[in-house]
Amino acid sequence: MQKKWWSREKIAARLPFLEARGAVLGAVRAFFTGCDFREVETPALQISPGMEPHLRPFATTLNEPGGASRGFYLHTSPEFAMKKLLVAGLPRIFQLARVFRDGERSDTHHPEFTMLEWYRAGDETPALIEDCRNLLCAALEAVPGRGNFTWRGRHCDPAKPWQVMSVAEAFDRYCGIDLLATAPDPLSPDAALLAEEAQRMGIAPRDEDRWEDIFFRIFLDRIEPNLGLETPTILTDYPLSMAALARPAPHDPRVADRFELFVCGLELANAFGELTDAVEQRRRFEADQKLRRELYGARVSIDEDFMAALEAGLPQSAGIALGFDRLVMLCAGAEHMEDVLWAPVDGGEGGTG
Repeated sequence: MQKKWWSREKIAARLPFLEARGAVLGAVRAFFTGCDFREVETPALQISPGMEPHLRPFATTLNEPGGASRGFYLHTSPEFAMKKLLVAGLPRIFQLARVFRDGERSDTHHPEFTMLEWYRAGDETPALIEDCRNLLCAALEAVPGRGNFTWRGRHCDPAKPWQVMSVAEAFDRYCGIDLLATAPDPLSPDAALLAEEAQRMGIAPRDEDRWEDIFFRIFLDRIEPNLGLETPTILTDYPLSMAALARPAPHDPRVADRFELFVCGLELANAFGELTDAVEQRRRFEADQKLRRELYGARVSIDEDFMAALEAGLPQSAGIALGFDRLVMLCAGAEHMEDVLWAPVDGGEGGTG
């Protein structure tokens, strides 16, 4: 019979990874304190869990003492609440938040995990890239005997010069695809054009595939495994249709002011030059609602309090979310996320890991 996660043998086997977790946690807090950031805490219970259509939230009911009740969710990110604090005038904030995503469990995913999220009012995304350079070096230095990030035989040294390229450059370099040519309308890219490119590469699209589905099939198969090898990769300028809460890039209206960070072929962080236009944000949220209904028959409400904060005036800001558990994995040389969790969510009969 498989041993429980809390057996002495299981804990003893994971203890070096768990000690590394504590060291990285201390390094993260010391880094942000040294950069004049304020640590904040916001509720996991929210009216809206986040609008990304493909994230499945955990729903619950809040019952008030007087008998009133209403639906709430466990948040998938603390983003909305933290941006409200930016509107309140806090200039630099960070949070280590427990976040929740249903249907996610793999070697690099867990239904409850820790998100490190930080925001800089008055700054732009290059400041976040510099934060990432310094933070990753500090985290790795906190774990004795570790000179590089490692994951599944791949190595990455954050002290070396980082690779920076756009999404379009990555598609051209690794696939020979002119990605932006498949999106003549940046907000409504052409799935048929990208499907032709996928077929040329031997990746068969399905009849029901949207442009974004084909994008990720190509990206995950042919591009992501090449990113963050030897040195971290910053992937910039995501197509505008994938902007989420990012503003259009000032230098090119076809793309968003968004980057992602990759280490050892693993996505580690996602960053935005924040969208401050409440009208445009509502349009995107409503489009997300429509897509979620079409794909999954489900709907989540827009956080109208967040919209009110945007209308009150979100300052020009840059924000980023980084998977803390993945960072610990890379620092400690662990291959599975549950190796770096003190107590994983129980996976059922026999326990986890």
